[in-house]
Amino acid sequence: MDRLKEECGVFGIFNNKDAAALTALGLHALQHRGQEGCGIVTFDGNKFFTERRLGLVGDNFTKGKILNNLPGNHGIGHNRYSTAGNNLIKNVQPFFADLHSGGISISHNGNLSNALQLRKKLVKNGSIFQTTSDTETIVQLIAKSKREEIIDKIIDALFQIQGGYALTILTNGKLIGVRDPYGIRPLVIGKLKNSYIFASETCALDIIGAKFIREVDNGEIVIISENGLKNIKPFPKIKERPCVFEYIYFSRPDSIIKNTSVYEYRKRLGSELAKESHVDCDLIVPVPDSGVPASIGYSEKIKKNIELGIIRNHYVGRTFIEPSQQIRSLGVKLKHSANKTLIKNKSLILIDDSLVRGTTSVKIIKMLYECGAKEVHLRIASPPIKYPDYYGVDTPDKNELLASKFNLEGMRKFINAKTLKFLSIEGLYRAMGHKTRNVTYPQFTDHCFTGEYPIKPIDADDKNFEKNKLSLISSS
Repeated sequence: MDRLKEECGVFGIFNNKDAAALTALGLHALQHRGQEGCGIVTFDGNKFFTERRLGLVGDNFTKGKILNNLPGNHGIGHNRYSTAGNNLIKNVQPFFADLHSGGISISHNGNLSNALQLRKKLVKNGSIFQTTSDTETIVQLIAKSKREEIIDKIIDALFQIQGGYALTILTNGKLIGVRDPYGIRPLVIGKLKNSYIFASETCALDIIGAKFIREVDNGEIVIISENGLKNIKPFPKIKERPCVFEYIYFSRPDSIIKNTSVYEYRKRLGSELAKESHVDCDLIVPVPDSGVPASIGYSEKIKKNIELGIIRNHYVGRTFIEPSQQIRSLGVKLKHSANKTLIKNKSLILIDDSLVRGTTSVKIIKMLYECGAKEVHLRIASPPIKYPDYYGVDTPDKNELLASKFNLEGMRKFINAKTLKFLSIEGLYRAMGHKTRNVTYPQFTDHCFTGEYPIKPIDADDKNFEKNKLSLISSS
């Protein structure tokens, strides 16, 4: 893996006769956040119904037969990328459980940093786990609560879990949205006529014509019922620290965060990059599609047009046939091809949004040189990624991160670029609209760059983490 993997996407809707179809559309808009599995749970006022599948939303929830199995005016959905737990149908969300107070279904975007610790405790006390997902830990904690009201049970569970999370929860008569105390993982509220909606991003509201109301606050529980919307803030008040990667990488460019499009933030990253590290060149070339917005910002700053020096094949997906070693040895370029006549004998500034392992950059730069490029200067529109994530982003181990293994010159040699420059942490914060980074209490969760974790990664500090982490089930 040389790209950071998407987190997960959640969606929920209350009081709409087309709940299942609208949830499927919302998940389709959030497909970039997870492609391993998808699921929908609906409630018709009497019973819960569920459909969960491995694969993409469009491959599973476009058929009327499937949607007809999901009656009811209330529903939640989930797109999965597995940051905790294997890619098994048993791990596909939403999860459902029958409690003495009634049914409950949960979708979770994020990762619990103490899931293993809690799981061990729960198993010792008699809990039986059916999945390898950390989300089941939340379900078990709710079920174990001695409180009577479902909201109180949820609060009991929330005070035990740690990490970055956004939850949509469907009960017999309520749709509930929850965001972690730091607001690391995103969650927004929308409205479509008389229906309230939760979604990971505003792009999921746009696809169904819903109006964006607001973001769920950090540490806030929002409860939607027939009586309307109310909220609870049970945690001690702290300043939010959203994940900066939502701005740099994860969120769709057309989504809105803090009244500004993600596309605009990424253009600003490119503009700051140009201020810090420009070099004379013939062409500015983005790595498609990840580097395009930053390249536009870069080009506007130096008043030079970008050019499509690399062409991406958009029809190559996860399910494409894996080539044999013989075919692979021919250097078949499945995802990227060079625009040969454009780049020949040209000096290039190659722009991308991030650098993880460096393996993709090695291949792209090699391809550009083989096609006649005179020089390739790589520019990265974010700081070096030196530390792993434990809050829902699937980063490699620290010893696999290129910036953790090498200094700047070592990284340059590894990828074989003429020069290599990253956006500084100061430039990143300027692009986000801040004069500087607050060193006492940073405005964002930026630990992948700085090593400053707002929440202690308890499970990762366990010496037996790899041996004991949630991997008990080996087959679907």
